Formats: sequence, C-alpha cells, structure tokens
Amino acid sequence: MMRIALIGIGAGAAAALLFASVASGTLLSIPLFYLAPLPILIAALGWSHWAALIAVFCAALALAAAFGAFFSFAFLAGAGAPGWWLGYLAMLARPVAGANGHSETLEWYPPGRLVIWAAVLAAMMVIVAIPVLGSDAQSFRANLHGALLQLLQSEDVGTASDPAKLGRVVDFLVAIVPPVAALVATITSLINLWLAARIVKISGLLRRPWPQLPAMSFPRPIAALLAAAVVIGFLGGLIGIAAGVLAASLLMAYAVLGLAVMHAITQGMASRSFLLGGVYAAIIVLGWPVLALCLLGLIETAFDLRARVLARQGPPART
Repeated sequence: MMRIALIGIGAGAAAALLFASVASGTLLSIPLFYLAPLPILIAALGWSHWAALIAVFCAALALAAAFGAFFSFAFLAGAGAPGWWLGYLAMLARPVAGANGHSETLEWYPPGRLVIWAAVLAAMMVIVAIPVLGSDAQSFRANLHGALLQLLQSEDVGTASDPAKLGRVVDFLVAIVPPVAALVATITSLINLWLAARIVKISGLLRRPWPQLPAMSFPRPIAALLAAAVVIGFLGGLIGIAAGVLAASLLMAYAVLGLAVMHAITQGMASRSFLLGGVYAAIIVLGWPVLALCLLGLIETAFDLRARVLARQGPPART
C-alpha cells in the first residue's frame, strides 16, 4: 500500500506540473497541458486505480493551494477524473469459462467501449465549461465572441485592421469552437491512453494483453445516440450546443472505428503500408478525410463491413 501511495503522489505531482504549465502562456505549455492525464493513466495501468485516485487528489490539492479552487476544479473536470476513469475501465476484467468448460480466463474491457468513453468524457469536459461563459445560449455566444475578439485583436492578426472581416471570423469561430474543443479533447484522451499503455507495456507492468485494435467494435445503440445528438443540435439553445458537442465527440470516435476498419480490411495487401500512410497523411494535412472515416465507421456498425470483406478475401494462403 505504501508503494501505491508513493506512486500516486509522484504521478499527482507530475500531473499538476503539466496542467499548471498552461499558466505560463507559452506555446510549449499547450502540449504539456494536454498531457496532464498521462501520469494518472500510467499509475492506473501500471499499478492500480487506487494509485491513480491518489494522484488525482494530490494534484487537485496542490493546484488549489497554488492557483485557487477554480483551477483545481478545472483539473478535476478536465484531466483528473476522466484520466482516472479511463484507467480504471482499461484494467477492468472479469473471469469467463474457457473453451473446455473447466479452465477460466479473463475478459478485459473492450477497447471499442474505451473509445466511446473517451468521446463521452471529452464531451462532458466541454459541456461542464459552457456555463462558465453564460447561463443561456445568447450570453454564452456573446461572452465567447468577446473573448475571441479580444484574443484575436491582442494577437494582431491580419483581419484586425478590417472590423467587418474580423467580425465574420469571430462569428465563425463562435460556432465551431465548442465542437472542435470536443474533437480535440477526444483525440488527446485517446492519445494519452495509448501512450500510457505503451509506456507501461514497455516497462513490463501491463497486466492485460495488448488488444486487437483493428477488431474493435461499438455497441449499435451508440449510432442512435449520435443521430439523436445531431437532431437535438439543430434545436438551438444551450441544449443544442451541448448536443452538438456530444455529436462532434462521437463522430471522432466513429472516425477511430473507421481507422480500425481500414487496418483490418487492408491486411494482406501488398500496398497496405502505402495506403495507410496516405490515409494518415491526408488526415493530418487536410483534416476533412476524417469525415470519410466517420462514414466508414458508421457503415461498419450497420453492415459489419469487415466480416464481409474478410469473407471475400478468404483464409490466408498457406506457405
């Protein structure tokens, strides 16, 4: 127990320093800020969720003492609690009967559900932050508009000399900032989870076997939840904004499923590396191909595309 406590305290100190780096206002602080859940996830995957929980509380107390209660709450809602919960779920397992009916094996929490949880938690992070800027949609947009306008004017961007053009840019940003924030939070949560798992695996402390990521799947009701979020997003008001945030994060989750489908159906292809490399490059450079991956993920959920493609390919040839 003492070892777990010490690991938790160390991970909490690292998480607090990473999260507090944003107060410096430098460009380097941005990636460090997004890495704040990483020490918590490493503690959860390598030792136990108790170590991660100790890390969360130690970091929250340190940040409250240094920056105040609001900064500490921001850490808990944006990094601490989501990091602990993802780490807890990643190491969740239950015994199941083996094939012979006598021996038992462990069934680990499915990676597809971890992706869904990452998306839902990312949406919750953004939704929790919405009331900070306003108690209704009008005040939220007005306050966000003012904050973005002040930021762009202070950065002396090219549109600052043209008030009309600057106003159009800010109006566009007000519309896209909440869903984009959810997209970024989903991506960073998944990257942190993957990095933590890799670090713990390399160190030899990862107790669960590495999952077959190309075989991940989502529960079918998640597609209905996405459809409902998209529809509610058109209603307007704070509920519409929150629904749009959830829809954006779930779409990012389906893009990850689309990547898993790409990895699965290209197995055995001679040009697999070139094709996958092109897909990743297009996503990084252009961005919009993510929408095609979202569609691919939705098609997989509806029609089990991987099974159909693999059935046509047949079993691998014997050598």
